[in-house]
Amino acid sequence: MTKKIKIGNLFIGGGEKIAVQSMATYKTCTEKAALQAEELESAGCDILRFSVLDNDDAAAFSAIKKRVKMPLVADIHFDYKLALKAIDGGADKIRINPGNIGAIAGVRAVAEAAKANGVPIRVGSNTGSIEKDFLLKYGRNEVSLGESALKQVAILEKYGVHDIVVSVKASSVPLTVKAYEYVAAKTDYPLHLGVTEAGTEYGGTIKNAAALGALLIRGVGDTIRVSLSADPVREVVAAKTLLSALEKSGTGANLVACPTCGRCEWDCMAFAAKTEKYLATVNKPIKVAVMGCVVNGPGEAQDADVGVAGAKGGCIIFSHGKVLKTVKREDLEREFFAEIDKCIL
Repeated sequence: MTKKIKIGNLFIGGGEKIAVQSMATYKTCTEKAALQAEELESAGCDILRFSVLDNDDAAAFSAIKKRVKMPLVADIHFDYKLALKAIDGGADKIRINPGNIGAIAGVRAVAEAAKANGVPIRVGSNTGSIEKDFLLKYGRNEVSLGESALKQVAILEKYGVHDIVVSVKASSVPLTVKAYEYVAAKTDYPLHLGVTEAGTEYGGTIKNAAALGALLIRGVGDTIRVSLSADPVREVVAAKTLLSALEKSGTGANLVACPTCGRCEWDCMAFAAKTEKYLATVNKPIKVAVMGCVVNGPGEAQDADVGVAGAKGGCIIFSHGKVLKTVKREDLEREFFAEIDKCIL
């Protein structure tokens, strides 16, 4: 089991629930960034990262923290002074690579400020930042990727920092899985899972599901970001859906729905899409089923908290295999969503 680390008002690692992360797309010191933070928190984001490009960005954390409760992470590159200012401004976590932060004095200053303020630091590597020595020695693989990250860990440990989160990201799914497995065998620090440059919402979600799912099902990983070339709210929705599919405790609703079938006599697919949208912001771990017909719908989905199955002339709504009511198609959305709401309360 990994070490438990406190980030703002939550813990990751040590058996805590898998925290969902995303990253803001607007400049940190703008009103748009603060509004986006509020939107992402409402969508179920647990931890939000911001790029810090200048002093205005570094100073903006205190203002954003007044508007959201989730921990905020400052993403710093090259200038250690921005990390110090972000910590002063209230950042709950710093994401740096000691190797690109400059002189040793700067790394030491960040380490001391982080320790004094109880701020953990995330370090790591990706396929574009593998240390040259490791690349020459091992080639571009899980060993060079993992050892590059562990070198950054060792630098922080040298200055007394032990609240560390580690990431080893690749755009390749097999390499991502191998790299995290490699690092998991060598450290007990919490692991931040992700596939870098995963791509668009559709393709990227599949890549993330393949890599993160393979790791999480084996107990590897403590916090995740489903990186997508899309609205960050979609990252959060995809992450919650993935965790729900893996039946991780404390996650949102799990929707099961029939594939297309010749027995189906209603637009099951369209209603499943409506239901998925309705469940997008539900944070309670309920199971909801949208089934094509009554031949095997309630039976196959008998463990669902609430479900619907199409029938000739209407639909039945059921719970744990027991039929609750039969409703007309025109009343289905209102009646079914009302039953979902009962499960949430």
